[in-house]
Amino acid sequence: MRIVIAGGHGRIALRLERLLAARGDEVAGIIRTAGQADDLRAAGAEPLVLDLESASVEAVAERLRGADAAVFAAGAGPGSGAGRKDTVDKGAAVLFADAAVRAGVRRFLVVSSMGADPRHEGREVFDVYLRAKGEADAHVQRLSSLDWTILRPGMLTDDPGTGLVRLEAHTGRGPIPRDDVAAVLAELLDTPATAGLTLELIAGKAPVSVAVKSVAGN
Repeated sequence: MRIVIAGGHGRIALRLERLLAARGDEVAGIIRTAGQADDLRAAGAEPLVLDLESASVEAVAERLRGADAAVFAAGAGPGSGAGRKDTVDKGAAVLFADAAVRAGVRRFLVVSSMGADPRHEGREVFDVYLRAKGEADAHVQRLSSLDWTILRPGMLTDDPGTGLVRLEAHTGRGPIPRDDVAAVLAELLDTPATAGLTLELIAGKAPVSVAVKSVAGN
């Protein structure tokens, strides 16, 4: 399987790239600067340099052609202002989804955020972030030509993954190691029956494969 990941240098994306490459998938990651390329190669991924804040739909679609799946794992980052929440967390996500449609890529995963809601109120940067994520999710959910799954993790940590999670439509708030988010994404890619689901993810008691199969059967 060939998988293209937006935000290929992110902390979740690099973990996912290592997992996918180790199991034999062909992985490519979209990055903003060539200086990040060696980290992707070390993870087993092909670096694709493209700025999703300024690229055209056709330019992104060109990078996606021939892929079996696409994963949006980009984000403006915790130190960014409200403007970049709109251009990256919303704008780049919408662009990547539209490009996937144009390129004929059906399987599409989104790393969103717990609490994402296009109607979220408030003027703080985090409020803008939750609205931006919610608006991007809503756009993806309207694209009938994508077999999308939206994953909304709880509070991300760099603790070692346990492989034990809680994955449901509504989990309540809680932490989740980035290792386990990557593991769930890898499992979701192999589980097309999760298409059309928006799922929350926190640490729990179910092995990743069991948790994913459970929601796929609902």
